[in-house]
Amino acid sequence: MAGSFAKIRVVLVNTSHPGNIGAAARAMKNMGLERLYLVAPRDFPAPRAVWRAAGAADVLERAVVVESLADAIADCGLVIGTSARERRIPWPLLEPRECGVRAWEESAQHEVALVFGREDRGLTNEELAQCTFHVHIPANPEYSSLNLAAAVQVLAYELRMAALAAAERPPAQPWDVPRAGAEEIEMYFRHLEQVLVELGFHDPANPRQTMVRLRRLLARIRPDRMELSILRGVLTAVQNFVWRARGAAGAETPPPAAAGKRSGS
Repeated sequence: MAGSFAKIRVVLVNTSHPGNIGAAARAMKNMGLERLYLVAPRDFPAPRAVWRAAGAADVLERAVVVESLADAIADCGLVIGTSARERRIPWPLLEPRECGVRAWEESAQHEVALVFGREDRGLTNEELAQCTFHVHIPANPEYSSLNLAAAVQVLAYELRMAALAAAERPPAQPWDVPRAGAEEIEMYFRHLEQVLVELGFHDPANPRQTMVRLRRLLARIRPDRMELSILRGVLTAVQNFVWRARGAAGAETPPPAAAGKRSGS
């Protein structure tokens, strides 16, 4: 099964300058990418974006504008976020060439998102935690700040090189079950946090880094939909056990939560 540019989207988060949106659209079309998602852009649509896009105005016309990163990546099985600096908690990290190869290979199986942050401060830690992998462009450490469109161009180029190289190789064996999408992963983590609170293991008032580290663990594992369904079934079984134990002890037993319903098995 071959990769597909039609399943790869570029996501720009809270872009402040419309010219950067237009320049990014041009960089995308140069390399064969045409699906642009804009998360809460500060000024769009705008004439300056069209002017900077040059012959890629059609990419801007089809751009999807959403309110949050979660909306932009909800149906994606692979989400790669750009990160220009080391984080307190390291995340699975790709180099641009690895990013291009992985994005192209997985576009044969599911939707893929390449996520770029704000011009002045990139993606927040909370946004990066929604990504499967991070990618770092190893620029000159003495002047490492890349223009947004330049960063898009680098990753789009690596993606195109991966596509050209893959055309000369036999296709990889596909996985038997689709990977869980970003929205399904978010539902799982809401369910997991609820169970950990009920068990007294996790204190939302003093969360430390518990949920972030659990997110990183799942990002390394990357479960498919059936595996995630099994994990949610385990959570529901734990909840039922706790509620029965409390009932036997005379404590008030809450009703089963909708989030604990198991699906896809």
